[in-house]
Amino acid sequence: MRLNCINAVLVAATALWRFANGQSTNATSQYLNLTTITSPIDPYIKISYKVPDGACNTAFESQTQYTGWVSIPGDFPTNTFFWFVGARDQQVNTSLTIWLNGGPGSSSMFGFFSETGPCEVVDDGTDRFTTVAREWGWDRASNMLFIDQPNQVGFSYDTLTSGSLDLLTNNIYIPPSDRPSSIPPTAFLNGTFSSMNANNTANTTETAAVAIWHMLQGFLSTFPELNPPKDNILGVNLFSESYGGKYGPAFASKWEEMNSARSNGTMSNTTTVEIRLASLGIVNGCVDDLIQAPYYPVMATNNPYGFTAINSVRAQMANASFYSDGGCRDLINQCRTAVAGKDPNNTGSISDVNSICESAYTSCTNNVMAPYSDSGRSVYDISAVLPDSFPPRRYLEYVNTASFQSAIGTSFNYTETNTQVAAAFASTGDYEREAMVPKLASLLDAGVRVGLIYGDRDYICNWLGGEAVSLALAAATDPSNPRPYASRFPAAGYAPIIVNDSYIGGAVRQFGNLSFSRVYQAGHFVPAYQPATAFEIFARVIRGDSVSTGETVDLASYNTTGPANATSSLSLPASPAQTCWLRDIPGSCSDEQRSVILNGKGFTVNGALQTGATVSTPPPVETVVTTSTSTVPLTGLFTATATPSSAAGLRRGFDVDLRLAIGGGAAVAMLVI
Repeated sequence: MRLNCINAVLVAATALWRFANGQSTNATSQYLNLTTITSPIDPYIKISYKVPDGACNTAFESQTQYTGWVSIPGDFPTNTFFWFVGARDQQVNTSLTIWLNGGPGSSSMFGFFSETGPCEVVDDGTDRFTTVAREWGWDRASNMLFIDQPNQVGFSYDTLTSGSLDLLTNNIYIPPSDRPSSIPPTAFLNGTFSSMNANNTANTTETAAVAIWHMLQGFLSTFPELNPPKDNILGVNLFSESYGGKYGPAFASKWEEMNSARSNGTMSNTTTVEIRLASLGIVNGCVDDLIQAPYYPVMATNNPYGFTAINSVRAQMANASFYSDGGCRDLINQCRTAVAGKDPNNTGSISDVNSICESAYTSCTNNVMAPYSDSGRSVYDISAVLPDSFPPRRYLEYVNTASFQSAIGTSFNYTETNTQVAAAFASTGDYEREAMVPKLASLLDAGVRVGLIYGDRDYICNWLGGEAVSLALAAATDPSNPRPYASRFPAAGYAPIIVNDSYIGGAVRQFGNLSFSRVYQAGHFVPAYQPATAFEIFARVIRGDSVSTGETVDLASYNTTGPANATSSLSLPASPAQTCWLRDIPGSCSDEQRSVILNGKGFTVNGALQTGATVSTPPPVETVVTTSTSTVPLTGLFTATATPSSAAGLRRGFDVDLRLAIGGGAAVAMLVI
């Protein structure tokens, strides 16, 4: 979640008049066709929602969908956006999986449209878009709830406010500003946004956790049929990515804390709803720098792809800066000591504590993590030369079209990453404030399944550090736990993750409810790179099955067997062709392409910069690449009965890298989302 080059990606509408004239900041629920009701258990919580007809074409028309906002009371207006999608298979519609992207400040609509959601955006001719069902959408195995948080992220907002967006920098100006003469009209747009007031959002993971607990109280009390029944093994599942390495443990722990308060009578059972967590999944999560930061120089020089990102001297200096007096490790410990003594509830309201923790974050970022930038490679994928334009970003155009916004019931413009939210978290040093492993251990001891899932081409929250977190987590569990994780988990061998009859997608170590998966040939956004592997791991975690095979097992005693280490060496694929997306110029465009945009020499088709023809003669419709609907079954899980005979061959140069199959896209530069 490093914030060196933060993007605040706002996507302009295909119909630019909506930006040029600005959207109404006082649109009513009636105008937007939203149904607004009061929470049955809390009169101060309001829910506005609708059925988003046509916004996302799912595998089956019968799948239930709701989009809407939960408005909760507080020191500032908080309207949290959600998108619910029912499961494809009625047999699994008693489960509920909540998906959170990270940042901090990044929208879960990125995950919805690029990773785990039920549909994806495809071209439908020139500057037209549609959606098709995603083959490996996680709605294959569960009801899904995507939440934009904290406040002001994505479609969530405090107060609708008119402003201007500079697409060249992704800066948003409140109030609207005159367009500089040096910027073409297509790159400076007016619209409606949140206030961009950093005081009107969470500034720590803990305060965000409280807000989302209240949000879920409103949602689940309004839709009680979506809260899984008690003792259902599928239950509620929370999966979070990247900065979700902090969100996941903190949010889940908050739910357990509130459940305990309901049980012991300190909180009313009639005015609250129990959130029964069954499993927690973390996808390439940055959990704790004290554990993971030392693996930055290791990943840069000794990764399984044989790629050397920085020279040995730089790596040694980065490593030394972690352990030296006054270095990263010392500063993190000083931060946590200050938090424990002066701000134990992690409110982020004590300025001297914030200063200490912010200094720790800055030191760890600049001295331990950042030397990798010498490589000119993406922090999300060591194979990708910058600028990295994967996953494709056409969804950014689609979500700001008039038809889409009308369908979901909004009157303002989408921002993928909110810089003010990111700045609020950075100002408190939230990244370094709290050790999350004890929270994870407590969840594991309480019987929650914990799945750690890491793509092995990611640098910023890399799998080596993730593996270290898994071992620290096992060691931190209660020695009296009937499942002796501290001894049995590290002793378990790595088994192949069998995705289908012919493909091994990674290696997993599993004992009981704890699993760590290394996903082969996947960058930071694992479901985007390896959708089938990511889905099978997800489904097996929430069902309590063997992550290796998908078989039903007794988790009281089950463990994987195999090699002690996941050390398979792989071939690094070539960096794919790069695409410059107009709605993510800082993250996806080269300096030369930026100059083309500034000088008005290029034009865009379906959101992507084109330079091969003149502006007056754009390429014909038939040259625009489109994606057809998949003809393979869109339901079902895989259970292995044997290890594929081609497994050994597949361990060098895998043939299922979606990045190479799909082509370009853009990732937010230097920000974990």
